[in-house]
Amino acid sequence: MTEDAAPLALYTDPEGADVSPAAELLRRHGFEVRVEHAHSPDELVELARRLAPAALLVTYARVGEAVLAAAPSVRIVACCSVGFDHVDLEAARRHGVWVTNVPDAATEEVAVTAFAMALSLVRHLPFLDRHVRKGGWDYQATGWPLRPSDATLGIVGMGRIGRRLATIAGSVFGEVIGCDPLVGSDAWPAGVRRVALGECLRSSRVLSLHAPLSAETARLIDADAIELMPHGAYLVNVSRGGLVDERALIDALDRGRLAGAALDVTDPEPPASDSPLRSHPRVLLTPHTAWISRRADEAYLMRQAENVVALWRERRPLTPVAEPQGGAR
Repeated sequence: MTEDAAPLALYTDPEGADVSPAAELLRRHGFEVRVEHAHSPDELVELARRLAPAALLVTYARVGEAVLAAAPSVRIVACCSVGFDHVDLEAARRHGVWVTNVPDAATEEVAVTAFAMALSLVRHLPFLDRHVRKGGWDYQATGWPLRPSDATLGIVGMGRIGRRLATIAGSVFGEVIGCDPLVGSDAWPAGVRRVALGECLRSSRVLSLHAPLSAETARLIDADAIELMPHGAYLVNVSRGGLVDERALIDALDRGRLAGAALDVTDPEPPASDSPLRSHPRVLLTPHTAWISRRADEAYLMRQAENVVALWRERRPLTPVAEPQGGAR
């Protein structure tokens, strides 16, 4: 690429999304745009080396040391998601690369899905549905559902989505409590009691996870954490599958220690065809769809592109999660 050539914005794995409006935004601001479909880390390394992109616009592709070393031209890795655990932030900082996410495109969708999942669990809707589809018609077949106003909803992670869930759920559940050491008192929602993680686990009949996945939060809900939860509690996870030790979860469901789980995310995704999560009678499982709506899809793609444009125009992206260490490339 010559010095005066248009910078290349490379879509690495758009997963069938219509990127044309966002791509047009990039072109209007002087970028060449290329859409590829990297199916493996090696393919992405080869693409980066061969095309020398200035910006990587990623969906699920993993971007680490090998990719960044192969393409010293890259100045930004723009994620099309709230989560950014598929990007090695330390490697990006070392290589002088910005990393961005899209924190607010689907706040409503994800919060409402978590709320719907929580209500479905406590009212036994997925369990009763299975019972009827197998030919049954016994309203006591799955035990006693809960009255939501008798239950405490605990939220782990009080970012945008956790706060929105708290607002929605406040008039339905008996109490809403929250745990997040990183959210200041000025952003803490009214009516939500702030507690430490241990108390959140012990007090929540329904626990909803909204924390990012990191080295500190990986397997946050493990066997020890589950033992702290009330007997017969329910777990909702619409954040990242890696927050939960799935073996410990299945064991707790098999023993009746937990009464049910609703999962929109797993680790890995998709789960293996013989994974117990696919067949367990006390698991409500959806294919990472909590974020989906036409409006959200458009917003994710546009903000992803806007982060790239902002870096070139303002020398800083709109929603960075990692800044270059010692100066950008």
